Amino acid sequence: MGSLSKTFRFAVLCVAMMASTGSGARAQSSPGAPPAAEPPSAVAEQIYAEARPKLLQIRTMLTAAGRQASIGSGFLVGDGQAITNYHVVSQYVMEPGTYTLEYVAMDGGRGSLQVIAVDVADDLAVVRLDKDDRPHFDFDPRALARTLPKGERLYSLGNPLDLGFAIIEGTYNGLVERSYGERIHFSASLNPGVSGGPALSTDGRVVGVNVARMVRGEQVSFLVPAIKARTLLAEAVGKPVPAPSALKEDVGRQLTAWQTGFFKAFTELGMREVAFGAYQVPESLAPWFSCWANTNAGENPKPRATVNTSFCNSNSQLFIAPDLSSGMIHMSHSLLRNGDLNDFQFASFLSQLTNLWGTGNQGGKWQSQTTCHDDFLALAGNHPPLRGIWCARAYRPFNGLYDVWMLAITQDGSQQALVSRLALEGTDYDTAISVARHFLEMIQWKK
Repeated sequence: MGSLSKTFRFAVLCVAMMASTGSGARAQSSPGAPPAAEPPSAVAEQIYAEARPKLLQIRTMLTAAGRQASIGSGFLVGDGQAITNYHVVSQYVMEPGTYTLEYVAMDGGRGSLQVIAVDVADDLAVVRLDKDDRPHFDFDPRALARTLPKGERLYSLGNPLDLGFAIIEGTYNGLVERSYGERIHFSASLNPGVSGGPALSTDGRVVGVNVARMVRGEQVSFLVPAIKARTLLAEAVGKPVPAPSALKEDVGRQLTAWQTGFFKAFTELGMREVAFGAYQVPESLAPWFSCWANTNAGENPKPRATVNTSFCNSNSQLFIAPDLSSGMIHMSHSLLRNGDLNDFQFASFLSQLTNLWGTGNQGGKWQSQTTCHDDFLALAGNHPPLRGIWCARAYRPFNGLYDVWMLAITQDGSQQALVSRLALEGTDYDTAISVARHFLEMIQWKK
């Protein structure tokens, strides 16, 4: 989380703790500082005391070094079975020859873990302990029935920053709006290491699973709903331990199925035409996009060319591995108007805005090298002439999936220009072609 993980790229980070060379900073007192916070409530004290034997720290161990590479939390939900986040165990799932898993209980007991089932879309995993003699949590029936009222007090448990288990009081604020997947908005501070821990109601039953926080905000965190955990647990009951290779293959199947449904929903909801200067540009009608705008107008010194930008991102990103995420759609439009630049200067200014975000990856263990094609496009009808740049890279472990970027720049003079971008993560190639073609066809002169 924070500098420890760059997974949730658009300001949301998962709260597992990866290896880092950073150290904690000690709080300093100062004259006039507000009084210390009151100790946890009596309810919190009771919940924590009853929860202790049901909690686990989950460690991903680098086999060659015999030391932890990342840590998270988990909680027991049955005889020898526990729930955690998929991202907590993802290093082992994706590279089982490099990593192993172990747990540490609050009484000091420890042992090995086996992954029974994963749910990539909901960021969950069921793991099996080498012992089954510990008490376990129950799920809150109101959470399963989706009847928990907004404003309910919740209590999150986990081991933040490997400092020891802690309890965090916060508020249930319902499901996040404009999100493709279901996440609970939890008003509290979740920190690295608490991923996979439980969030409990006042009677100590599971309402959700700690998963992420918003880094550009205060006390804005997220939980996976309890019903998702119970569903995965039901699928895992009685299931034999899968081979490590089978788990990785299952991740691929889930990712392929998820992207099929996601891009189908995106396509069926369609795009609308939005006036933007002298142009009409496409914007998604899907309710799970967040759209913003910015401008350089009013800057000091006065810019010699103005740039107004509108950009939309889908709230849909999936964690696959610490250095691999997928499932996002990004689209943006930048309108440039010349002030007092000559033709050469305006062309140079325009070229600075035609980089394709995300294509700097030159390949690695998860993705192939990015390949690009640059050409001029002549679309019939009321379309401005365009220069188009198309880039793609394949997912090495998952056949048939790609990240694709497209850039379209109008070629209509030296006084104005439109730069439009489209990025699709984790799509099949035919879908990428279809979406990109429709995106280009909707860039037109304003009628």
